Amino acid sequence: MHPAFSVIFLTTLIGVGQGLFLAIYTTEIYSKFQLLAEHDLSSFYGLSSLIAVGFLIVGLGASFFHLGHPERAWRAASQWRTSWLSREVIVLPVTMGLIALYGLSYLFGYNPVLFQTPGGMIINLSLVLGALATLATFTLFVCTAMIYASLKFLQEWHSPLTVINYILLGGASGFTLATALSAWMSAGLTGFYAGLAILLTVLALVFRLASLRRNRRLRPAVQVKSGIGVHHPEIVQKAQGAMGGSFNTREFFHGKKAGFVRSIKYIFLILVFPLPLILLGVTFEQPMFLIPLAAFIAQYLGLIAERWYFFADARHPQNMYYQSIA
Repeated sequence: MHPAFSVIFLTTLIGVGQGLFLAIYTTEIYSKFQLLAEHDLSSFYGLSSLIAVGFLIVGLGASFFHLGHPERAWRAASQWRTSWLSREVIVLPVTMGLIALYGLSYLFGYNPVLFQTPGGMIINLSLVLGALATLATFTLFVCTAMIYASLKFLQEWHSPLTVINYILLGGASGFTLATALSAWMSAGLTGFYAGLAILLTVLALVFRLASLRRNRRLRPAVQVKSGIGVHHPEIVQKAQGAMGGSFNTREFFHGKKAGFVRSIKYIFLILVFPLPLILLGVTFEQPMFLIPLAAFIAQYLGLIAERWYFFADARHPQNMYYQSIA
């Protein structure tokens, strides 16, 4: 498939925003159960949440460059009963709104107690808003990934691993950014976030390698002879049937040589996984802002390459008719 950079930036940027919010809310949950030392983190929660919303907004803005008629974008939500894209269009602004309310409740100091559980746990407004935003965040991950995982004719995408990888890669990048923000704001959570970022990055590596291994072993479900209904043992296509390129050759194939595609795979495998892991490991000894920031920048650049490879790796069945081009 042809990797559109508007979609690449959409999926990677909103993934960072979703992962960053999950990191923030994880901290509140840990503090609520006294698994972390309690201290005032209102400013950190508020500012970090708004930064997460910023990533979601920029990602949404990038998606408009993929539209032929951006003024009609609202119509994308009309098919929510059957389309994962429509569901994503609906869930994304809901997620943005809930995360924004969560952050503003801390920035403006409006976090009243709603009720108290029989066990004595105090439930604040932020805890409820965070729970709703977490549910929306995971729903958004599923909707985004299922846009691709639901396509049966693209075998490379049609797998539960697609959904798992979207969640883990977004979570890893978000927790890595949270590590940098904690060091920058002196929130005292740098080691906590770095440890979870390492865990998520390792899990993401395991499942991404599993998807690469699975895709390498795939065999085309349709061949030229079955596609045209001629079952001769030796069928060779000599031309694509047209004098030049077409919509099919532009939109359903990346146009790059196999060596270039392989190089992108090695680039993202290095930038997304081992390099951030090394830098995050150094953060435990040197909790300086620039080290986790470098880890995040490297990981995000790697995610751009990973998402490009994700799209390019999908082989559309129609390309078997355009072998002289594709």
